[in-house]
Amino acid sequence: MRRKIWSNLPAFAPQAAATDPLAIANVRGWRLREPSSGRRYTVLRLETRGGLVGYGEGGASSPAEIDEAKAAATGRRPNETEYIRHRLAAMPAMEAAVNCAFLDLLGKRTKTPVYQFLGGPTRFKARVMAHLEGQTEDALAAPLQRAVQQGFKAFTVPIPGRDSLWRMQAYVDAVRARVARVRSLAGADLDFVLDAAGSLTPGDAALLATALEKIHLMWLDEPTTVLTNDALARIADESVMPVGLGRSVTDIATFQNLLRWGSIDLLRPSLGLNSISKIKRMAAIAETHYVAVAPYHDGGPIATAAGIHLAASLPNFFIQQIPFPTAERDRAMRAELTSGNQETAKDGFAPLTNRPGFGIDVDERALDRYSE
Repeated sequence: MRRKIWSNLPAFAPQAAATDPLAIANVRGWRLREPSSGRRYTVLRLETRGGLVGYGEGGASSPAEIDEAKAAATGRRPNETEYIRHRLAAMPAMEAAVNCAFLDLLGKRTKTPVYQFLGGPTRFKARVMAHLEGQTEDALAAPLQRAVQQGFKAFTVPIPGRDSLWRMQAYVDAVRARVARVRSLAGADLDFVLDAAGSLTPGDAALLATALEKIHLMWLDEPTTVLTNDALARIADESVMPVGLGRSVTDIATFQNLLRWGSIDLLRPSLGLNSISKIKRMAAIAETHYVAVAPYHDGGPIATAAGIHLAASLPNFFIQQIPFPTAERDRAMRAELTSGNQETAKDGFAPLTNRPGFGIDVDERALDRYSE
């Protein structure tokens, strides 16, 4: 059997010289929790020996994972993304945060926006959609109207919860009624994604997708947590409803299998669990299958900024999801973290910034205030 002599090479990569101004000298982490929704994410601050500072965000993490990320990043240069990918492979949220901060540093070092550093722009504005939090039609009304006022034209609508004794036809009617209700509130020129959040069985998802074909949703998102070929084939083969999958997937090979099986219409990797560099790899594979990318995002505003830069660099980008908190306290927190609300749209699009790095000003006093 052949030895994979390359598999352990990254672990032996030497650290940068002690005098290298780009080497990471200090790493600090904040575990953040939004006061009302309870949404959790992690922010890392990386500082080079030369005094350059970059910020990155990943999903929820433990103090031990932050310590491991500090150990991995200290002494490294911000272009050592492959070393970090291998070193933090078991902690995807931390790999995402460090990679994000690395890109912010490289952009600031070269005085270019991150999307330029990633090979863009392929576009000068990125289509965005608001992720609504309400669980009933009445609870969705106010955030939907507020999102429309802030320039969004596409939205996720959570699927109604289903009691196990509820007949499938009655459930389909309830889903159809919810979509009709939110459309009547928002207007006919807006787009909607039905977010199932993995709550359905493959069989029920196939029935629902077929029943809703004629109401022209953008896609059915994460219909099931079952990602086997035979299960997903029931949904893909029985309906023309587009299907988006992948918010919990961190393995590129899993996406590769979904694409090869023809079980996925939109690639949905999570910004909190996959680094920008990894998502670019995923998108390149998806492009060979003529599949678009619409990253899932349920984290904080720093990752939102990173997602817009990523969007500008992807030829097969479709739309970027942005959390849209219902509670005023959560919205205020997010605005404080980035010294102003950066999560707005104009006619359904977010413009690109031409400032170095991600182009945002992070308020560390706010990070301290909201840290767990």
